[in-house]
Amino acid sequence: MQFIFFATHALTILYWSRLSDVVGRKPIILIGLFGLSLSMYSFGLSTTYWGAIFSRSLHGALNGNAGVIKSIVAEITNPTSLPQVLSYTPAAWSTGNTLGQLIGGLLSRPADQFPNAFGNSQFLKKYPYFLACAVPATFSALVWVLTYAFLRETVPSPVTFRSLLKKQPRPSSAEIPESPYPLRRLMTRRVIVLAVINYGTLTLVEVSYVAIQPLFFSTPVSRGGLGLAPPAIGKILASFGILNSVFQFTCFARANALWGTKRVFVGGLLCAIPVYLLFPVMNALARAYGVGRVVYSAVALHVIFACGLSLCHGCINIYISAASPNRASLGATNGLAQLLVSITRTIGPAISTSLFSLSVAEGYLGGGLVYAVFISISLVVVAFGTTLPRQVWQS
Repeated sequence: MQFIFFATHALTILYWSRLSDVVGRKPIILIGLFGLSLSMYSFGLSTTYWGAIFSRSLHGALNGNAGVIKSIVAEITNPTSLPQVLSYTPAAWSTGNTLGQLIGGLLSRPADQFPNAFGNSQFLKKYPYFLACAVPATFSALVWVLTYAFLRETVPSPVTFRSLLKKQPRPSSAEIPESPYPLRRLMTRRVIVLAVINYGTLTLVEVSYVAIQPLFFSTPVSRGGLGLAPPAIGKILASFGILNSVFQFTCFARANALWGTKRVFVGGLLCAIPVYLLFPVMNALARAYGVGRVVYSAVALHVIFACGLSLCHGCINIYISAASPNRASLGATNGLAQLLVSITRTIGPAISTSLFSLSVAEGYLGGGLVYAVFISISLVVVAFGTTLPRQVWQS
């Protein structure tokens, strides 16, 4: 299901991002929120596999908000305050991720979980996941109303959809100081090679360890994991979400001001090496001492290094915003970055989990082949990260 979302997202994200440079950010965000709400209701009403596939595809195709929202953030802040604003993002992401899983777990199959309240509802028996989907879908609809009422447009002199469909001429350059560049003018070393590819390689390293993590925690110790029960895994992942939110909120802006964006970015990438290295170390400790205090100390260290890796997101978003050749092309620049990220999120988890299964099943390098591969990839990503300039470009 995740593959379907990111695959369709990759097909449309650049289109929505480029369109936001012309018609404005607000209409694209409203379309994205509408698509999110509609797809969630549709998913809750799905009774077949293909119905669920259609709902996830709809979500990916209509949701261009990731790059557009980053463009708005860059437009309403200045370079000195941007690091502080970007430090709020992990808190919002972690909160939504935690609440989403909580809502999904509590409200799925309500007729079975709460027979006194919903046991007589034939509708919820027929659609056991509708309530779990309807709550976030309704919340998205409410956010749509708030966005429509209060969000201010940041693109000067946006073109309406009606005039765009009628192919009416845009206002003259005298009326609009800057115009969006065509896509070919964005294909520069600064945009593609330095900013966008660095973002894509960072995402590959991160999504791969995120995909391996629950598999490793649940795999028996004898086969290379820790053999933890689902509640214990949930507590570890929840602890990471909370710690990462607090860490980013309190430390990112200060670290960026103290050491500079490039040093924080490269330092964060270096954290990927111990993140992968600690997987076999944790298993070795579990074999030697059992799953107890020593192992959980290693797990805590693993979580801390993962928080360090997350510092890279704020840094690379600063570089991407600065890489845009002009402010009017900020949406397209972010769209190119999100396109590569979507492709990476489509293939990264499949590669890492397949390699993990192969390593465990065949015993390559004692089951550690997957970690050796991604430590090697991490070293290459770190080397590529050093190509970024020490001083962020001035737009």
